[in-house]
Amino acid sequence: MLLINHSKNTLECGTDEAGRGCLAGPVTAAAVILPKKFKNNILNDSKQLSEKKRELLKPIIETDALCFSVSHVFQEEIDHINILNASILAMHKAIDGLKTPPEFIIVDGNKFKPYKKIPFETIIKGDSKYLSIAAASILAKTYRDAYMNRIHEEYPMYHWDQNKGYPTKAHRDAIRKYGITKYHRKSFRLLPEQLKLSL
Repeated sequence: MLLINHSKNTLECGTDEAGRGCLAGPVTAAAVILPKKFKNNILNDSKQLSEKKRELLKPIIETDALCFSVSHVFQEEIDHINILNASILAMHKAIDGLKTPPEFIIVDGNKFKPYKKIPFETIIKGDSKYLSIAAASILAKTYRDAYMNRIHEEYPMYHWDQNKGYPTKAHRDAIRKYGITKYHRKSFRLLPEQLKLSL
């Protein structure tokens, strides 16, 4: 059973990112503040839910949350500042987008940088412990998936509608055959046999 909050009697937001390990596309983060009495039996870590259940939960979270925000940091900036900094930046931008500033932030994982002067806690596997992080995980994943589905139309040979930019065999085979696109992260090791590719 997931916990509703980490800090009692404070306005708490959960934040998480999606797409950190991808070869193409943005890293996407969401921040969510849920009401204290929020309940949902289906909600769990987005990685453990089917795509159908994530899509079912997305409008429920958007409707029931006190506020939420989603932010992308795209591949050019990932290449410029590195994926860890880009992931943290995406979370900061998502928190920036909340209509009500939180009093406390809980973060999935163990890497974060202070946001303004708001206290925070990093929680390993937080998306399987706290509802607000699980909700943020689902929004980050569904918004990023929708973006990857859109750019798939531009480059269908990379099968981003299926792999969402992750390093699957089909994705890497397509990179070998067609090269890289403007959406690929040039600072990443895109193929096992080389350090990086450049245009």
